[in-house]
Amino acid sequence: MTRLKSILLKVIAVLMMALLAIPAQAQSLIRDTEIEETLRAYTDPILRAANLQSSSVDLYLVNDPTLNAFVTRGQNIFVHTGLILEAQTPNQLKGVLAHETGHIAAGHLVRRDQGNKSAYGAMLIAAGLGIAAILAGEGQAGAAILAGSQQFAVIDVLAHSRINEASADQAAANYLDITGQSPEGLVDFFEKFRYQELLSNGRRYPYFRGHPLSSDRIDKLREVVDESPYKDIKDTPEEIEALIMAHAKLIGFIDAPQTVFSKYPETDTSKPGRYARAVAHYRAADLPSALKEINSLIKDEPDNPYFYELKGQMLYESGKGAQAIVPFREAVRLKPSAPLLQIALGQTLIEKDTPESVAEAIKILKSALQKETTNGFAWYQLSQGYDRIDQPALARYAIAEQAFATGDYQRAKSFALRAQQEGLVPHRAQWRRASDIIVIAETQLAMRKNRRR
Repeated sequence: MTRLKSILLKVIAVLMMALLAIPAQAQSLIRDTEIEETLRAYTDPILRAANLQSSSVDLYLVNDPTLNAFVTRGQNIFVHTGLILEAQTPNQLKGVLAHETGHIAAGHLVRRDQGNKSAYGAMLIAAGLGIAAILAGEGQAGAAILAGSQQFAVIDVLAHSRINEASADQAAANYLDITGQSPEGLVDFFEKFRYQELLSNGRRYPYFRGHPLSSDRIDKLREVVDESPYKDIKDTPEEIEALIMAHAKLIGFIDAPQTVFSKYPETDTSKPGRYARAVAHYRAADLPSALKEINSLIKDEPDNPYFYELKGQMLYESGKGAQAIVPFREAVRLKPSAPLLQIALGQTLIEKDTPESVAEAIKILKSALQKETTNGFAWYQLSQGYDRIDQPALARYAIAEQAFATGDYQRAKSFALRAQQEGLVPHRAQWRRASDIIVIAETQLAMRKNRRR
């Protein structure tokens, strides 16, 4: 019986892994103030319509060409670059964002956990029946039940998911109505990919593997959309331009330069055309051509902070850090509330390495960290600034914050202790924060150790 129990547990473990394992993909999060603010402008009114605090919902941009968007617990929305590029109108993108907001507002993530438990139960029952059949001498029947036990679970999960998807569709249409926007984009987006339901799961876009699509679902959503008094409301010219510029920027950074030049030939003198080519020339190490394109954009639109930001990036990453200070400073002047722009300027000022530039950098970086307290790169740059003005305790403290922000608790604890030992003033703000880091890091390390056991 002990051996049988061991075999049963192993079978169950294999079945669990087959059901719940998620294939890892080579993805990365990217940061870009311009695209993040475009997404925020689309999303924040929807969040307010859903009675959610926009400051409590984080948006993340995933550098992945596949069409996908998803939410995780903790009120996080992840959007793949592939989805942004696939959206033909802002309204389509807003529709997807409204749908994901519907999942958050309805608590579907918690319910999905409960649904997974139900599915797991169905799987175990089927597995148990299969093993019981084998023990009773019905080997063929038992094998068939075991082979189908995962299917019992999948059916349970999908049934639960279809209910959630329909609910999120209705919520999305409602949020867009509340904000006076058309819900047409969402149904247009789904109708564009209606054929996905005919494909095998492995051939579907990731978005539709996680969001089951059906003709019935689309038809029901179409009925709701057709009744909306805002059905014919169009996106504003500003919203359309923001999406077009986001497309150009993403294509410039993601596609091979020759592909970009094919999509946006020299004969295309439009703003998005020059924007994409500026990025492509810079990535192809043709700085003169890149500067020519970006300078023409700055001349036409001298109050656009993102053009100055790109120029600064081009110069800095081409080894011309001193020249990058002026465009970065102008970008911050035009958009002083953007922490990423401040961090870029702070980095160039630290590398200039004069007493005045380092002092200014420290001030700017501290301002950026008030807005993004967990930005590990900003903490690292701040540590470099403190090192240059011979403030080792504050430099160690900044490294502790950087490590803590990135989840490296052992390093965070070590540098927090060193900061206190090397001169942080007891009971002042940084000293108390270092103490907090030590306590939390020790707790997290102990929890990890217990989990490994």
